[in-house]
Amino acid sequence: MTDDESAPAMPTDQELRSILGEAKTIAVVGLSSKTYRDSYSVAKYLQAKGYRIIPVNPNETEVLGEKAYASLLDVPERVDVVDVFRRAEFTPEVAEQAVRIGAKVLWLQQGIVNEDAWRSAQEGGLDVVMGACIRRESRRLDREAS
Repeated sequence: MTDDESAPAMPTDQELRSILGEAKTIAVVGLSSKTYRDSYSVAKYLQAKGYRIIPVNPNETEVLGEKAYASLLDVPERVDVVDVFRRAEFTPEVAEQAVRIGAKVLWLQQGIVNEDAWRSAQEGGLDVVMGACIRRESRRLDREAS
């Protein structure tokens, strides 16, 4: 995706500022402890920005100093944003779990698009960002604000 292409489900800049400004806790589904993975570098960036990161990956026990959980349903605390680094075919289940735990936002990372996940999250009352990188959007909004 180039900068001039829009993501399939992209809120306005005002809505993105609200999402990122109100969020405190971000569950990162598919977060890997492998430092070369995008999930790791994006989560590290979010953590440095002051967000509480919750790794969700059944193959991890701890990432970035935080206990990892096998699924969203295992997370014992409130989650504001569910940031997803999984292949598109796995996202409908993640969306359903995001609704069940009462998350506010489902964010499918750049290159991840699934209409069923979008529909499930929307019907469950969540805001949805699809096909956009949370780090890229955060940096862009920060640049524009300065």
